[in-house]
Amino acid sequence: MMDADEKEIYRYLKSQSEIFVTWHVISRHAGGRSRFQESSEWARPVLMRMQERGIVETDQTGAYRLKPVPTDLSAAPRWVSPQIAELLLRSGKKIPGAVRQGDDDEAYYDSL
Repeated sequence: MMDADEKEIYRYLKSQSEIFVTWHVISRHAGGRSRFQESSEWARPVLMRMQERGIVETDQTGAYRLKPVPTDLSAAPRWVSPQIAELLLRSGKKIPGAVRQGDDDEAYYDSL
């Protein structure tokens, strides 16, 4: 489960789509000006934790971006209508990768 700092960085990197961003820029934009002025390196340990958990990846220069959600069809989430999700719950069957309508990528990254 992501803590508040990780969620701030996650939301900022999500807005940058697939662009690699340096930790310095992330520190400045994700936390806001006052937080950056208090500690300009606040994002470094958070990014290292996120990298260990597989939420972000780095390029050769050390810049970060969100790791893409797996596109393998067997590992990709399958959308389930609320009615089918209710039937599955009643029957007691658990289907790995089944995602209810309304869930998004944040749930995937939060589970890492």
